[in-house]
Amino acid sequence: MIKILLLLSLILFPNISVFSAQEINLYTARHYKSDKELYEKFEKKYGIKVNYISSKGKVLIERIKSEGKDSPADILFVVDAGNLWKVQESGLFQKIKSKKINSVLPENLIGGDNKWIAITKRARVIFYNPNITDKKDIESLSYEDLSLPKWKNKIAIRSSNNIYNQSLVASLIHHNGMRSTKIWMKNFISNFSRKPQGNDRAQIIAVSYGEAEIAIANSYYIGLMLSGKKGEDQKNAAKRVK
Repeated sequence: MIKILLLLSLILFPNISVFSAQEINLYTARHYKSDKELYEKFEKKYGIKVNYISSKGKVLIERIKSEGKDSPADILFVVDAGNLWKVQESGLFQKIKSKKINSVLPENLIGGDNKWIAITKRARVIFYNPNITDKKDIESLSYEDLSLPKWKNKIAIRSSNNIYNQSLVASLIHHNGMRSTKIWMKNFISNFSRKPQGNDRAQIIAVSYGEAEIAIANSYYIGLMLSGKKGEDQKNAAKRVK
C-alpha cells in the first residue's frame, strides 16, 4: 500500500517522530529546485535516503494504478485534489494517522477519510486586459457571473478534459447544486471567444492580444510567465494583463 507521508512537514516540524525506514520512495509531479533542497535537508536531518521519480501527474497515477498494492511508492505528490481523489478511489491510499498534521493543517486541507493532505494551493483566477476591459467590470466578478450574456464571445479557457477545470466545476456543483451548475455550464460555454485550446498560459496570451476579454487560468502560470523562464514573448504578454 502507498504510505502517504508528509515529507515537507517533517522538515518544517521536527517534532514528528522519525521513521524506522532507511529510504523513502517518492513519486512527484513537482519539478522544482526548492523541492530537491528539501529532500536533501530531510536526508541530512534523519539519515533517510529520498529516492524520487519525477513525471507528469497522469503518468504517475497510471503507474501507481498498474503497480497496485505492490507499488514501491511511499509518497505521491500531484497537482490538484481531483488527481488525489482519483487515486483514493482506487483504494491505494492508507489513512494518515498524525496528531501533528491534524494540529497544523486546517480541516479543509485534509482529504476524505484522512487519506491525503494539501501542502500548497493555487488559485484559479480571472485575467483581463485593462486596455480592453474596464476594471470595474472585473472587480466583483464571480465564476457564476461568467454565464451572463454580457460576456458573450469574450471568454478564453482551456479544454474541459483538464483536471483544473474539472475541479472548478466540481466546486460549483458542491456549492450550487447539479441542476444550477448544468444551466451555468450551458451559458458559460456559449460565452467562449474560441474553441478551447492550449494550456493556461495560452489563455493569458489570448487575452493579452485581444483574442478574448477575460481568461481563466491558475495564478501560478502568470508568475511563471513574468519570470521570463518561458521566453520574452510570454513575459511581455503577461505584463499586459491583470
